[in-house]
Amino acid sequence: MSSCDSCQSKASCTSQASCPSANGEHKEPEITFEKLNDKSSIKKVIGVCSGKGGVGKSFVTSVLAARLARDGYSVGVLDADVTGPSIPKAFGLKGNLTADQDKLIIPAVSHSGIKVVSLNLLMENEEAPVVWRGPVIGGLVKQFWTDVNWGTLDVLLIDMPPGTGDVPLTVFQSIPVDGIILVSTAQDLVSMIVNKARNMALMMNVKILGFVENMSYVKCPDCDKLIPLFGKQGSVKKAADEVGAPLFDTIPLNPSNTDLVDDGHIEKIPSGVLDGTVKGIEELIGI
Repeated sequence: MSSCDSCQSKASCTSQASCPSANGEHKEPEITFEKLNDKSSIKKVIGVCSGKGGVGKSFVTSVLAARLARDGYSVGVLDADVTGPSIPKAFGLKGNLTADQDKLIIPAVSHSGIKVVSLNLLMENEEAPVVWRGPVIGGLVKQFWTDVNWGTLDVLLIDMPPGTGDVPLTVFQSIPVDGIILVSTAQDLVSMIVNKARNMALMMNVKILGFVENMSYVKCPDCDKLIPLFGKQGSVKKAADEVGAPLFDTIPLNPSNTDLVDDGHIEKIPSGVLDGTVKGIEELIGI
């Protein structure tokens, strides 16, 4: 079938006779991923994404890391949300990162052995704004992949920034991501924007492992009734069904979990949170 059949400009195009795509000559450019250093060996790389900010993406990344570590896997977290890093706070990590004799960055290590690299761990003032242009931010994210002594990991989780801009593009083109988890809330507006990230992944042939619906409901402390926070439900499940991906979990808004994040004790998260995601990741990517 001619490539013209899927071209949006087919009806008005006057160059079909000479177009390389029409003649089958067009080829997608091959992506050449950045190589890891010799001191790092990583079995699987998973991105945690959302087109929208404020949906709990970093919470999902942190909990998933903690749960996988609890199950005996060696885990690392690359905080690619350069202008809004929150991973170190969730794990109670502070201080400047150092380098080894080969000038590779040595990750910070959490209480349960999770290796973390974030710009906030390279700054003296964690509240200082990062006013950088996209290419500089993208270059730093590449360095977090190539210039860090990750050691041997079963899985590296990449906490992505919101949107479909420079950093997601850099990650998908520079790092061999095995798949992504998409985090959303049940609002139609949010789901619409998250679907932009979903569609970007599809365009770049990045596998969508599954979805997580966060802040789905609250539980009444008196009667245990589940109260939806955003009215009608189903938009996240619909987005997952459209691409044949599972909805791993629906997570309630729980003040106790919020306190764990604020206090830097995310690794104390109780079992039961993200059970579906943990099981799904272990089954889907075989770690």
